[in-house]
Amino acid sequence: MATIRGKGARLSVPGIVDLSDLVADSSGVARIVLEAVQDMLLRVALQTARDDYETRRERQREGIEIARRAGRYSGRKPDLAHHRRIVGLRDAGMSIARTAELAGCSIAQVKRVTALHRAKAASASNRDVAPNEEALS
Repeated sequence: MATIRGKGARLSVPGIVDLSDLVADSSGVARIVLEAVQDMLLRVALQTARDDYETRRERQREGIEIARRAGRYSGRKPDLAHHRRIVGLRDAGMSIARTAELAGCSIAQVKRVTALHRAKAASASNRDVAPNEEALS
């Protein structure tokens, strides 16, 4: 809220008196009251937008879950070339932050891809070790 107000944002509803004009023309207590009303309206608008966003996300999650159960949704396919680039940078000794910068992605994605790669590598090595252990016994 402070960031938005600091950038000079004001709530303006077409067809209704613009409080910004009234605030600019006011002083003293009237100005304080009008600024408080402006802040309250901005908070209401922000909360409404947040509630709408959360409702849409929840409906999307529900729709995806229904589609998954029906076998119609498998999600987005991973960008394997991008994953190889991330793994290559990490294998070359780059830090997570530097890898994210060079690969053009988030730090969280670098961590996810690296963890996925390590899990697959561990799984592959376990499959390779298991037959050898059986042969020894």
